[in-house]
Amino acid sequence: MPLDDYGVLSGTLQHHFRDQPDTQGRWFHINLEVDTPAGRYRCAVDVDSKQSTTGVQWKTLTMEAAALGPVAGLGPGYQDLVRRAGTGALDYLRHPALAGRTGCLARAVPERLREAVERVNASRPWASGSNLDAAEAFEPILVPGRTVLVFGEPFSQGLGMHNIHQNQGDPYGSSWWSENGIWQDGGTAVRRDDGQFDVFLSKFSTQAEHTDEQGHPIST
Repeated sequence: MPLDDYGVLSGTLQHHFRDQPDTQGRWFHINLEVDTPAGRYRCAVDVDSKQSTTGVQWKTLTMEAAALGPVAGLGPGYQDLVRRAGTGALDYLRHPALAGRTGCLARAVPERLREAVERVNASRPWASGSNLDAAEAFEPILVPGRTVLVFGEPFSQGLGMHNIHQNQGDPYGSSWWSENGIWQDGGTAVRRDDGQFDVFLSKFSTQAEHTDEQGHPIST
């Protein structure tokens, strides 16, 4: 089954901090503190593993607000998202502005937007490196006071978000196989002064780049 819950948090970014070596457990996070009418959320973004051979990859890009869909205009707070195209949900492998493959672009996408999407994705391949490399790629877009959209799963208790990364393509037998699903990927988008969004995406090196309609890996 997919994630229990999936949605997007919109709020004002106040601060971010890195996990300390004695508090991070198995995973290293960049923690975002986001203010909303309900209170301050902590959003834990995975940027590396500590006690695992599972590496983390990341990508940064800039997107027009229209490419994000209806979520770009949301007011502050958390909102569940319907897991399908056009709702604002993210899918790294299927979303026309994220997939980076011409075949994934819907025919209804205007040619000008299609060309812009292809240029952006062509120049933004997945990067690999250490947790410090990932943090240094992510932190420049985290400008306090700006509106931030955080896609992922809300905490079951307290105000927070996690699973802010690709949530499909985990291999059979892994701890996360049962959570695979399409249109439920995580990510962070920070609104710039010009109205565009700086976006940070991350995934684990063990996750497949091609999945079926249940989000499980398929060979190509």
